[in-house]
Order: sequence, then structure tokens, then C-alpha cells
Amino acid sequence: MGSLHPVTATAAALAEHSRFVQRVRRRHAAELALLPPGAPDHASITALIAQLQAAGRPLASAMRVARQLVLERLAVLDVEQQAPLTSITHAMTALAEVTLGLALAQARLDADARHGAPRDANGEAIDFWIIGMGKLGARELNVSSDIDLIYVYEDDGQTDGPQPISAHEYFSAVARQLYTLIGDVTDDGFVFRVDLALRPNGNSGPPVVSLAMLEEYFLVQGREWERFAWLKSRVVAPREAVTSGRALQLRALVTPFVYRKYLDYGVFEGLRQLHRRIREEAQRRAAGRPERANDVKLSRGGIREIEFIVQLLLVVRGGQFPEIRTRSTLKALDKLAAGGLMKVDTAQKLAEAYSFLRQVEHRIQYLDDQQTHVLPTADADLGWIAASMQLSCSSLACPLTDKLCEVRELVATEFDTLLHDGQAPGRGGCKGGTCGAPLPLDSEQLMAKLPEGLAERVRALIASPRVKALRDDSKLRLGKLMLRAAGAVAQGHCSLAAAQRFVDWIEPLLRRESYLALLVERPGVQQRLLKLLGLARWPMRYLMLHPGVIDELADERQMAERFDRAAFTADLDERHAAWQRSGEADEGALLDTLRRAHHAEVFRTLVRDVEQRITVEQVADDLSALADAMLDCTLRWAWQHLKQRHRDTPQFAVIAYGKLGGLELGYGSDLDVVFVYDDADEADPDLAQEIYASFVRKLISWLTLRTAAGELFEIDTALRPNGGSGLLVSSINSFDKYQRGRGGNTAWTWEHQAITRARFCAGTSHLGERFEATRRAVISAPREAQALKDEVRTMREKVRAAVPVKSGLFDVKHSPGGMMDAEFAVQYLVLSQSGSHPALLDNAGNIALLQRAETAGLLPAGVGSAAANAYRELRRAQHRARLDEQPTQFDPASLASERDAVLALWRAVFEA
Repeated sequence: MGSLHPVTATAAALAEHSRFVQRVRRRHAAELALLPPGAPDHASITALIAQLQAAGRPLASAMRVARQLVLERLAVLDVEQQAPLTSITHAMTALAEVTLGLALAQARLDADARHGAPRDANGEAIDFWIIGMGKLGARELNVSSDIDLIYVYEDDGQTDGPQPISAHEYFSAVARQLYTLIGDVTDDGFVFRVDLALRPNGNSGPPVVSLAMLEEYFLVQGREWERFAWLKSRVVAPREAVTSGRALQLRALVTPFVYRKYLDYGVFEGLRQLHRRIREEAQRRAAGRPERANDVKLSRGGIREIEFIVQLLLVVRGGQFPEIRTRSTLKALDKLAAGGLMKVDTAQKLAEAYSFLRQVEHRIQYLDDQQTHVLPTADADLGWIAASMQLSCSSLACPLTDKLCEVRELVATEFDTLLHDGQAPGRGGCKGGTCGAPLPLDSEQLMAKLPEGLAERVRALIASPRVKALRDDSKLRLGKLMLRAAGAVAQGHCSLAAAQRFVDWIEPLLRRESYLALLVERPGVQQRLLKLLGLARWPMRYLMLHPGVIDELADERQMAERFDRAAFTADLDERHAAWQRSGEADEGALLDTLRRAHHAEVFRTLVRDVEQRITVEQVADDLSALADAMLDCTLRWAWQHLKQRHRDTPQFAVIAYGKLGGLELGYGSDLDVVFVYDDADEADPDLAQEIYASFVRKLISWLTLRTAAGELFEIDTALRPNGGSGLLVSSINSFDKYQRGRGGNTAWTWEHQAITRARFCAGTSHLGERFEATRRAVISAPREAQALKDEVRTMREKVRAAVPVKSGLFDVKHSPGGMMDAEFAVQYLVLSQSGSHPALLDNAGNIALLQRAETAGLLPAGVGSAAANAYRELRRAQHRARLDEQPTQFDPASLASERDAVLALWRAVFEA
């Protein structure tokens, strides 16, 4: 740990300092050689117990002796050979799994002999599972740990013996026998201390529960803190239930209980209360016992706080991001960093702190095999622990305790930062009289603290039936948010208009309390939200449609970066794989995943845009690249859900037209697309047409359906061959014939105008190459110049007549000298001149093509470049007006030079 206290070299420590190790070596010297070299695992532990049984020990004794031999080996590996933490915890987990499996098998044999086997109403055998919770579930068991267990059986029923009993009675007897075999203290000690307190209803609940009982408990009584406990749950015995997949039905209950389908910031307060109780208990036990303050697990900055940090982030985000789900603390830190949910440096430091604290914990427990986490006070023991950690400790100085303090301070700081009580630590957020005791939204004291313009808006909010119906805690949350908004206005962080828009934005969300909780827990998010709302009106409308994206404001790094298509697609595919691993990759989950990912990325682009970090052209490039990525992912995912698919990978492509084709996509733009497929190697072309037509219908449904997560795109397929009367999807050969005018069914000139800015955007790459060859052949084909000019002008007049412009104003798109004039001029130049000027064949965008046309001598000097610059400025004016929800019709004088430059282009092209 580079940032922690430097390591001090010292003499090596030996395992034999441990009183427990000494006892094992005295008592079981003959058996020590039975365990093969290296870290114990399932196979070696199973073989060891079998050998001990073969030597005459009953199962209970063999398991207890095996435990002592395993712990002695781990002390040597850990203390003398510096084995990794995971080697120790995995070995202890293997010991628990093996012994629980053997004990369960014995307990069921004994119960079967007395009562027969339990069966359900259909006569099928009823399975029974031992669920490991906490560190056992996470494969992180420490060397002197108890094991938190929950016993679940599949279904109600009765045994098939001569004196039948209910399944519940049968499995209760099995549970009692399990405790005897595992938990009872005998002359040989115990195998593990067993704790059943995490079962439904705790110690007052039955020792075993059926799946139906567990499901009802989750739905009716499950508490927030239990979700954190069940996060690490895992069936640990019998192994057959896991390998056969029979235990998957348990996961179907646990997953929705632990992980909500939304960003679950409401759990912060639940964890806050749980942590408060744990810390108070630790302080109570340390009262009058100052040595207990050095508890590496429960004290401030201890192991439990690292676990809470990780569990909180997993529960909050895991519902929408299945790829971060894991039981392991160390793996979770890696996943959180990889997913951008925690800074990489923070995750690394917490991982190092966790490993250090767990290693100290193990050494404390090696001393006497006691379930304690408190640093010893004896100098010899402290010195031994220090030496085993390559540190030192003497009466003059103790680098071990120095490092321990430093590590715990690091952990406590990160924990307090995450779990503050809705207040950003270390920030001056309390100026302007906005701090003090929480005030409900409808209190006059709160009104007195708000500036008049904001107070007036808040009074209107209070009068709404939605607010009157809110719980008291929700009114307190709203009061806190309004005080923060007032503070931001007072400190100059946002305008009064932004604060008023914040009130308008929050009103429709009052029943969706997860968003209120998010803002309360993330003051920095609210601060950035207020700033954003002050820059333009359209962001508020987008946020009303997709409020969940506000969480993106927490990640400044993502806001600062441009859209990265490869990384975005990789993240989505990883999420898809995670849904599959969790058994939740149904169409509903995938549709919502696509929508949330798209909304979040659009919002990031929007923030960069209104904060003027990127240009209008970059906005269009990024939104177009995002649409391409969404089409690519949707195409691949939807194909896997097409029941009648005839091949693993479709020979299929999406061709983009219009704004998407020209890389000029805006916020909320429709997608003009055409679908093509390749049936060259299909034995039955009619079947291929039928399958791909079915696929296109599914694809359009995936892209356009409104789900709980919102909408994705509006799709326009009118530019396909034969328009609305044509097939939804064409073979690439048919498309080529139609566009090139082979046969009686041929494309119109306006369709050739459209294809000048068309491009392959998703699907099979060789189809993209075929399409581009067709496009180039079509636009470079010889044409009679005057006839083409007349057709293009006629089409331009039809479009102008369909969009009237208010007298005395200049519409940046439709008025003479507007963007559409420039676009039609470019289309004419491409269709008439690209045969002799190949530079015009590329779909390079209107600005670049105007510049190329001038360079090629097709336009008078200066006309093309002036029109290109004018087109850019007209797009910028249109874009800024739409962002602030203003008309795109301006005073002609404000854009006179741009209008005149486009009119000069029009004259040069059509009137020369």
C-alpha cells in the first residue's frame, strides 16, 4: 500500500508462537502428516476426514480433528509463507462446505431410517438446502469464524415411512442433528460455531423454512438490512443441488429481494441505522475496556465498514447493472472500479486495507482459536503479529499499530464520505441559513428561508394533492432539497430561474421516491442538476421523461469524455452476459437495459453540449455513433430471441438514411432506416424472406416499444424500395436492382437524392460493402443535367410548400437561403458530377462536400466554402434554439450573411 505507513523489516515469525498451534501439534502429532502439502481444498479435506474415519473415529470426531489439522496448516502457510488472503479464506470455506455436506448426508440418513424420505404431493423427493450467509456465502470465511446458516426445504409434504411426519418436522430433526454434528463442543472441540439468527424472523422463527414461507417473508416482512445479508447468500450443501441446477429456484426468490430494478438510493438510511447499531454495540462493549477499541472488524474504519461500502453500492446499483453483482468483497471492488462506480485508486486502497485488516484478524485468531477481532495487549503477542506482517512492535514504537490506525482512518474517511447523512462532508453547503434541523416542505420556517421567487413556486407545490399525500419523511426530504436549492441560489451556484425549474421538474416525481432519495444522498448531483437546469430548457424536459439519468451527474469523468462506441458496446454486451448468468435475460430486462443505457449516454452528450464542452458537429457525431451502437446491439440481441431463426448469425444489415445517414442526428430524431439481407447461400429464398421479415418486425418492436424504462427511437422505413407499399426488408440483390433501375421496378430521382447521404450502420459487414458499391454506382451513373436539375428544383418546391414560414421571419431550415437549399444543392452536385469527380462519392457530410465541390471547380471561388460556413452557423442557430425550446425562425437580419451565402450557392448551382 504505497500511501500507507512504510514497512519495517523484522525477524520472521513462526506459527508455533500460537498457543492453539502448540496444542494441535501436541495432541495430533501423528495425524498432521495425513494432510498433503499445500493449501487444503475440497478433495484433500474430504480425503483427510475419510482417513480419520478409517482409523476408527466417528464422523463427528473426524471432522473436528480435521478442522484442527487444517487450521494448523493455514497458520503455517499464512504466518511463515505469506500465503495470499484468498488462499486462507477459500480453504476455510472448503472446510465448511465439506463438513456441512458430510453432516447433512449423515443427518438425512439417520432421519430416513427413522421416518422415511420426505415427499411432496406428487410423490417427488423434497430437497433441502443449507444456505451459507455472510463470509461463508462469499467464500471469505476467517480462521475462527462462526458460520451463518439458513435451512430451506423445497416444498411441504410428508415422509414415506411407516409412521409419517410432515416435511417440516422431518427437516427440523435434520437441522437439530446438523447442529449436533457441527456445532456441539466435545472432547475434540467443534467443527464450526453455528449461528441461525439470520433466518426469517430471527431467533423467534422456525429453524427451517420452506421456499413458499421464504417467498412470503420476503414480500411481507423482509427488512432493508436483510437485503444486505442475503446479498452474500449461497447454497453450500448439498453440492448436487447446485451442480444439477435444482437450487436455482431459490435464486429466483433472492435476486429480486436483494436487487431492485431501479437505482435504489432508499437503502442508505436502512444501512445507516444498521451501522449505527453496530457501532453503538462496539462502543458499549469497549466501555471501561480501552483495549477493545482496537477491534479490527467492528470499530471505526474496520472490516465491517469496507463490507458496508461494497454492499451498499452493490444493492443500490446491482438491479440495473448485473455485471457488478458478486458476493466477494475484493471482486466487488474490482467490478465497481471497472464499472466507473468507484474511483480506481479508491478501490485499490480499500482492497489493500481489507486484505491487511483480514490478515491481522487471522493472526489474532491463530493465537488461541478464539472468535475475536480485538488486538491483543500482551507485548509478545503484538510483536509476533507485527513480525508475521513484516512489521515490528516494541515498547518504544509500534509500526503495526501506526499502520493499523492509518488504514482504519482511510476506511473511515471513505465510509463517512459515502454514508454521510445527506450532507457532503467538508463542503461549505451550509451558508445562507440553509442548515440546521431538517424542516418539512410544508413548514412556514422553511418558507422563511427561501427567496421569494422560489418560495412562491414551492407554495404552489405544497398545495398539490401529491404533496399532501406524502409521508412525513418524504416531506423532510423535499424540505432538505429546497433548502439546498435556496443555498445554491444564495451562493451564486445557480440562478433563481434554475431553482424554480427544479421545483417544476420534481413535482411529477413525487411518487417515485427513489429519485428524491438519490438527490438527498448525492448533494453534488443536485448541485450539478441545478446548474444544468439554468443553462437551457430542453434538459428539464428530457429529465422529466428520464429522471433516472440524473445519477450520471455524479461521475465527472464520464461527463468530461466523448462518446466511445467500442467501450459502450462492450459494457452493454457485458451487461447482457451478466443477465444471462443470473438467469434474467428475458426480453423485458434487455429492452429496459438498452433504453437506460441509451438515455444515460444521450444525457451525458446533452450535458457536454449545454456546458459547451463539444461543438454542434460533435454532438451530431456522438448521437449518430450512439444510434449505430444501439442498432448493432439490438440487432444481435433480438436475433437470439427470434424463435424461427435459421442460422446463428443473421446475414442482415441496417442502412441509415436522412440525419442518421448524414451523421447529423439530433436529440429525439427519428431514425430513417432500410433493412437488407443476403439470401445468396439460402436453399429456400422464400423462407429467408419470411424469417427476415419476422425479424424486422421484432427489431422494430424492440426499438420502438415503450417500456417502464421509456422509449428508444421512432423508426421511419418509408425510404425502402417502393416506400410504404414495399416489403419491410429486401434482399441485397433486389435492393441493388431497384436502385440501379434494372427491370420495370426502379427508384425515383428523390430516392437517389436520399441515397447520397445513406450509409451502412449495423449488421453484417460484407452487406455494408455491397450496399456501398450499389450507392456509388447509383450516384455516379450518367444523368441528363437539365432534367435532373428540374426534378430536384421541383422536389424542393414541394417540400417548401408543405412547411409554411411566418411572414417576416427567416426559418433556418425551410426559408430561401436556409439549410434545405444547401442540402438540395449538394445532392444535385453529387448526382450530376460524382461520375467525373470521385471525391464527391463519399458520404462525407454537406460541409465537406461543398468544400470538395469548390476545390473541384464545380463552384465559383469562395461560394462553396462560404456556403459551408453558413450551413454550419445555421445548424448551430437551430440547435441552440431547440435546446432552449425557442422557435427556429429568426429576424432575417440576424442571419443575413448566412442566408445570402446559401442563396449564392443556389444561384451558382441551379441558375448558372
